[in-house]
Amino acid sequence: MTSAPPITVLLVDDHTIVREGLRGMLSAEPDLAVVGEAGSAGEAEVLAAHLRPRVILMDLRMPGGDGLRATERILAAHAGIHIVILTTYDTDSDILRAVEVGASGYLLKDASRAQLADAVRAAARGETVLATTVANRLAHSLRRTVPRLSGRELEILAHVAQGKTNASIGRALHISEATVKTHLLRAFAKLEVGDRTAAVTTATRYGLL
Repeated sequence: MTSAPPITVLLVDDHTIVREGLRGMLSAEPDLAVVGEAGSAGEAEVLAAHLRPRVILMDLRMPGGDGLRATERILAAHAGIHIVILTTYDTDSDILRAVEVGASGYLLKDASRAQLADAVRAAARGETVLATTVANRLAHSLRRTVPRLSGRELEILAHVAQGKTNASIGRALHISEATVKTHLLRAFAKLEVGDRTAAVTTATRYGLL
C-alpha cells in the first residue's frame, strides 16, 4: 500500500526565528513537509505561484505588505491552496477580514505543535479551524447583528453532518468552496466552536439540525 504524499507547507513570517521554530515543529510530523519560507507578503505571492504548496501559514503584519491582502490575492490566483492565518493579533477587525478574504483558519502563535499540525491537516482537507479565543471574539462581534445561524449556514451544516467536504457542498449548493468556508467560519463563531465536528454536535444539541 502506497502512503499518501506529505502535505506541503509554505511558511510566511518576517521573523526568521519564528519561521525556524515553525519549521522545527512541523518537521517532526511525518505527514507534513515545509517546502519554502517567505519573509514578506510579496515574497509569499511569488513562492505560492512557484511552489504551489497545499497549505500556507500566513503572518498578518509584515514590512512592505499585508498578510490578508496577500491571502486574498493568492487564493484568487491559485485554486487548491489553503491559507491559515498565524498571528499574535486577535482583534475583531482582523478576524473578520480573514473570514471575508477566504482564509481557512485563524490561529494565534501560542498554539501548540499538535494544534498547529492539526490545523494544517484540517486546512489541507478543505476544513476550517479557529483558535478557541478567536472563535469567542468573533462570536461576540457577530452576535451584535446576527444572533442566530442563517438559513444558509444551517443548510451547510446539515451537509457537513452527512460527512460531505466543502467542495462537494459547494457543488450541491452551486456556490464556491470559498463561500462555503466563509459560512462555516461564521457558524463556528456563533456556536463558539473551532471545528466541523463540534459545530454539528453543538448545533444538534441546540435543536438546529
